[in-house]
Amino acid sequence: MGKRIGNQTIQMDLKPSIEFTTSVVGPKEGAGPLSEYFDIILTDDTNGQDSFEKAESSMMNRAIVETISKAQLEDKEVNYIFGGDLLNQLTASHFAIRDIDIPFFGLYGACSTMTESLSLASLMVEAGFAVNAIATTSSHFSSSERQFRFPLEYGAQRKVTSQWTVTGSGAMLVSNKKTKGKPVVTFITTGKVKDYDITDVNNMGAAMVPAAVDTLKAHFEDTGKNPSDYDLIATGDLGSVGGDLMVKLMKEYGYDISKNYIDCGDQIFIKDNTVCAGGSGCGCSAVVDCGYIYKEMLKKKFKKVLLMSTGALMSTTSSLQGESIPGIAHAVALEME
Repeated sequence: MGKRIGNQTIQMDLKPSIEFTTSVVGPKEGAGPLSEYFDIILTDDTNGQDSFEKAESSMMNRAIVETISKAQLEDKEVNYIFGGDLLNQLTASHFAIRDIDIPFFGLYGACSTMTESLSLASLMVEAGFAVNAIATTSSHFSSSERQFRFPLEYGAQRKVTSQWTVTGSGAMLVSNKKTKGKPVVTFITTGKVKDYDITDVNNMGAAMVPAAVDTLKAHFEDTGKNPSDYDLIATGDLGSVGGDLMVKLMKEYGYDISKNYIDCGDQIFIKDNTVCAGGSGCGCSAVVDCGYIYKEMLKKKFKKVLLMSTGALMSTTSSLQGESIPGIAHAVALEME
């Protein structure tokens, strides 16, 4: 069984493997530079549904079902699903899973939910309470936009620091099977809520950076590792603004991550000027992790990767009441053994 090292990190002993993944994205994401890595690209962002919210649920449902199917498993052979989304009361997740006969833990970590769900699924397998578990999350531009900002018809002008919520869902099957040639989970560093009094809801990157820096710094201190120990360090959705800040702030702590660092929100929409500062949303790190990063690990391009999804823990209520925006980030280390 795994053991705690340092203040925030668990070192895995069994090292659960990520056996299969599925990524589902909308047409805008599918037209971007990572299109070849996505399993399913929708032809329209309603996915044949009569609302954007139902479309988001259908994406998550398909990501989960496809992942279980790839593993040639039945529902009864998967012990738990850990997942969440950005919508009120996790409706996208609950409606996605209501026809799947698997015990479910609903999570809300805002855009950090991919590595939050992956952390908990891995710990459940590591502890022997599950043989197979699914980690999943989703987001949808249109459902998130009208919940957190304005009705789509309003046509509000976007600031240069604004990010575009990714329409997408990702699912990972975490298992004790440990098939040769599949990445395994080696470390989990759980983040702390950090709040540096940023109140601009149009600058999520800056609001989440303090938490991302704190978690990455804690990971290095707990494990004794350095940036050079990883082929890739990937944050979730800091975007171009937050990503630049991340590199600068880590240098102030003596860690140079500039050579092997990417941000999923920056990568998924790179060179697309319509999205301003890049992508965001639960689905952002989910589809990049389940698509690009996972598949490049299978090809042995990356042998050691640190995934760190980042979340802004605000709501429309807290923002309208003048509250600042707390952030959180969770890190999961993967390795090809």
